[in-house]
Amino acid sequence: MSAAAPQRAGTGQAALLFPGLMLAAFFVVPFGLMIAVSFFQRVPGGFYEPVFTLDNYARFLSLFFGRVLLFSLGLSALVALICLVVGAPFTYLLSRMGRRAQVPWLVALLSVLSLSEVIIGFSWSTLLSRTAGVSNLLVALGLMVEPTALTPSLGAVLLGMTYQALPYCVLVLYPSFSRLDPALGEAAETLGASPARAFLTVILPALRGALAATFVVVFVFALGSYLLPQLLGRPQHWTISVLVTDQAIYQSNMPFAAAMAVFLVLASMLLVALSALFGARRPGARA
Repeated sequence: MSAAAPQRAGTGQAALLFPGLMLAAFFVVPFGLMIAVSFFQRVPGGFYEPVFTLDNYARFLSLFFGRVLLFSLGLSALVALICLVVGAPFTYLLSRMGRRAQVPWLVALLSVLSLSEVIIGFSWSTLLSRTAGVSNLLVALGLMVEPTALTPSLGAVLLGMTYQALPYCVLVLYPSFSRLDPALGEAAETLGASPARAFLTVILPALRGALAATFVVVFVFALGSYLLPQLLGRPQHWTISVLVTDQAIYQSNMPFAAAMAVFLVLASMLLVALSALFGARRPGARA
């Protein structure tokens, strides 16, 4: 037994070696290079030179880019919140269905995940347009006087990003809801609570950790949205991801783009850390 324990420990460390190398190669090294480039100086008419400067961060902390950052964070948080409000009840009802009834819904969710952001953007752009959009149906039903374009607008951006992120929300929540003891809701209803009240006061608190983790996942996913804000919104609705791409590709200002990307990564890592801290403080919570 004493000789087998070190052997198992060595086998476990060897199994973690490959994921560790992949993490270092595809995250640590690129992120380190991006941080280094963010302190470099842009060369007019060229690329950049390795001269240490804080001008890129000073420019990003200006009023304009500060507003864009706050708008991006607020939009991503709103998308994540809407996905939780819609996705949590949907996932709970889905998990209580029979296996055969669950399959079509899961296939539909996976079908949405197979769509690219370009297809989703142009589909919603057509659906919200004046000529072939949903407003024509509202006119036919007598709910509107004449068809109107619902895009570009902030509502269209929010709708498209929520549509894209909702399947991720449901699929992340699904294992936690599937493992939840059905007796919790049944006991609450036996004591006189309505199904809605039992869901809000018993089911959701029992899955608090899973809900927080799902919020972080959807938030980070929405924060990286690039095409939907451009296809469905106006320039004032563009997120920081759009400006990062604009600075890196069209403005050829890689150091400034790297500085903005560093802020995005740090914001995402901060949310992940807060989620882990939230879960550590509730060791008895079921996820």
